[in-house]
Amino acid sequence: MAAERAAIVVDGVSKRFRIPQERVHTLKERVLHPLRRPGYERLQALSDVSFDVAKGEFFGIVGRNGSGKSTLLKCMAGIYKIDAGRVFVDGRVSAFIELGVGFNMDLPARDNIIINATMLGLTRREARSRVDAVLDFAELREFADLRLKNYSSGMLVRLAFSVMIQVDADVLLIDEVLAVGDAAFQQKCYDEFNRLRREGRTVVLVTHDMGAVERFCDRAMLLERGRVVEIGEPRPVSMNYLQMNFARREQDAEEERSAREEQAIAASGGRPTNPGELRAGDGRAEIVGGWFRDADGQEVSVLESGTRCSFHMHVRFHADVSDPVFAFSLRNSRDERIVVCSSERQLRGESFAAGDEVVVSFFFVNLLAPDRYGVSATVARSGSGEAWLDNRERFRTVLVSSTSPSGGAVELPFEVALQRDIAGEQAEAEATS
Repeated sequence: MAAERAAIVVDGVSKRFRIPQERVHTLKERVLHPLRRPGYERLQALSDVSFDVAKGEFFGIVGRNGSGKSTLLKCMAGIYKIDAGRVFVDGRVSAFIELGVGFNMDLPARDNIIINATMLGLTRREARSRVDAVLDFAELREFADLRLKNYSSGMLVRLAFSVMIQVDADVLLIDEVLAVGDAAFQQKCYDEFNRLRREGRTVVLVTHDMGAVERFCDRAMLLERGRVVEIGEPRPVSMNYLQMNFARREQDAEEERSAREEQAIAASGGRPTNPGELRAGDGRAEIVGGWFRDADGQEVSVLESGTRCSFHMHVRFHADVSDPVFAFSLRNSRDERIVVCSSERQLRGESFAAGDEVVVSFFFVNLLAPDRYGVSATVARSGSGEAWLDNRERFRTVLVSSTSPSGGAVELPFEVALQRDIAGEQAEAEATS
């Protein structure tokens, strides 16, 4: 994108912080140790970050906690001085970055509105003329003369956001601090986002709400440890963020489970069991493990709702077995069994010898609602109910993600139709009958 078409250009920006390893808190400590020099650790918050935002574009920035999103926004707003690179912003900037920044807590809301609006570029007369509009939008008119130190965090959010949208800025920088507001005010803010888009304002939104990213943003950028991972269409960036976020959590949980399992094996000398896992069976077969794959065949720990995927279970036989039944089930976080898949009607007459190892695969369209599901797997004798060769209850988990959850137990695909002039259609049907 040419610089003359861009509202924001960030070129090779890097930012590093020095964190003291030891702090001197009192004058006495400084006097007793005058030559002591505290060491510092260097935290690289941003590394060679480059992107541009077109005029009138709604641009999203997403990433896990500590990825550098808020630091980047503060560099763009001029709050932080950058160590390397350049930032170009064309037009008046209004920033909503940190709760309470720019407010004087000992002054009432009315005075703070005038001060902040003036700092953001309005004349004093313009700022005074918009005080009532700010108070009305924030629903704080009855608290206009109350000092801000007596405001709740939600009231401060409403006031700060209301000031920001009243200054007619060309570029708006909005941090995820909106999450502090209640649901009604968040919806009010989203209505303002729609207005800003219609008016062609340039907006940079930092958020953990992937639904908001897909709903409002033209493009999005994923940050991880201060580096750009991806810039592109909102949906693939959102799904990549969800995969990265939950995969890291799943990896940490898996490492913890593995450590506990090794301890349990060493203590009991028995066969492996995970903490919380219930296992039973006669030992003629062993479920070695299980995993999920996405529509592209890639092994994943996060399944995207509404897509094709598969579950695969690795089974080892320790004795000759004829016509076994393979099955797996999923329980949601409320311990409700949501899905049961069995091979009983589709795999018949299969025989296995001792030492055989197989992988049984179940393919399905994932209609599950977002949640963490416990996975259970079973190998049983055909037609024998609970005559298990091996049964592993809750031996692993899988997370289902969606950027726009419906709130139901499943994400059922559907279409909506609207029919008008029902009375006229009924009259026509009665006339022809």
